[in-house]
Amino acid sequence: MRSQRNARIVIIIVGLLTLAYLPSSCLSENYGISYQLYDRHDNSKRYRLNVAVPESLYEYYAAKNNQLVTENDFAEFVTPYALKPIADSLLEIYSGNEDFTNGVLMMVHQIPYQVTNPSRYPVETIAKNEGDCDLLSYVLASILRASGFDVVLFYYERESHMNVGVYLPSPPQDSREEVYYVIHDGKRYYTAECTGNNWQNGWRVGECPQELKNASVQVITLENCEQAHAGQVSASYRNLTQTTLTLHTATWWVVQGSTVSLEGELSPHLQGRNVTVYVKTNNLPWVALGTATIDSEGKFGLSWNVNVGGTCYVRASWSGDEDFAPADSPILAIISLSTFFVLFLVVIVILIAVGTITYLSSRLSHQSLTDS
Repeated sequence: MRSQRNARIVIIIVGLLTLAYLPSSCLSENYGISYQLYDRHDNSKRYRLNVAVPESLYEYYAAKNNQLVTENDFAEFVTPYALKPIADSLLEIYSGNEDFTNGVLMMVHQIPYQVTNPSRYPVETIAKNEGDCDLLSYVLASILRASGFDVVLFYYERESHMNVGVYLPSPPQDSREEVYYVIHDGKRYYTAECTGNNWQNGWRVGECPQELKNASVQVITLENCEQAHAGQVSASYRNLTQTTLTLHTATWWVVQGSTVSLEGELSPHLQGRNVTVYVKTNNLPWVALGTATIDSEGKFGLSWNVNVGGTCYVRASWSGDEDFAPADSPILAIISLSTFFVLFLVVIVILIAVGTITYLSSRLSHQSLTDS
């Protein structure tokens, strides 16, 4: 009886652990947003830019922003690499520094204004399609910075407002009023106002709201903007072809400190593309484990040293390109058994074995006495 009771205890423990380690969701989706654009010098040239945000990339940034944001943190919300595909697409239709800046403003002005707290990264703002002055400024600054522009953030503390300063080699020519700028380190940074919700006839670079022209402004440089390469959105003027991404491993449990081989496949087979692998352990945020390159058969692989115990989730993500939509793999759940837990199981097994042997010995002794 004792051995049966011990066996039931082990089964219950394993069952509860398995339920705890199951992923909350194995499905993912992309956030798709479209922006209308046109050439102000030739109104007949109109475009539709389709942007897609992988869910994995959105969740990666959403987990990073749980902090009290001060002016010392503003630059960290500028993420050029994540939005570089948007910058590259806009460079295809806008030539010249001023035209390009106004083209980016045209896009940003289509994001509805909404007071938002706490702050968000540009990927989140694009996915949710809403934001206030600082969030919209982060989007604009990220795209311009990704294109090699020298930009800063203008922070008006008393007015609780933010916009962007853009360095241009010569004064803007398309401004409908006297151009406004702030001199910093001997350079003229022209104002780029991101609010207004008027994408067809909104603020242009060099134009500034009247109430800000005499306001005290703090210039925030972007040396501390994000440098890590976690992943990217996709951007294209064409409808994107859907893709699928798989991920699998040979085991669903490991001992802490072991190495797990992760393998997957991208369909269609797009050789040379990079896949980002994210991991989430226990209740911590998603983090980028590393990148793997797709081979000629559409496959990729990555080794993961599981150095923590507990709940471990892993997923792969491809950012997409100008022809193909991004894709996320299903989320895998892996149980990482700590050394303590392994020892605990060994003790349980020993106790069960001892109990079983004792029980059987007792039965045999009893049987022998009965037979005699």
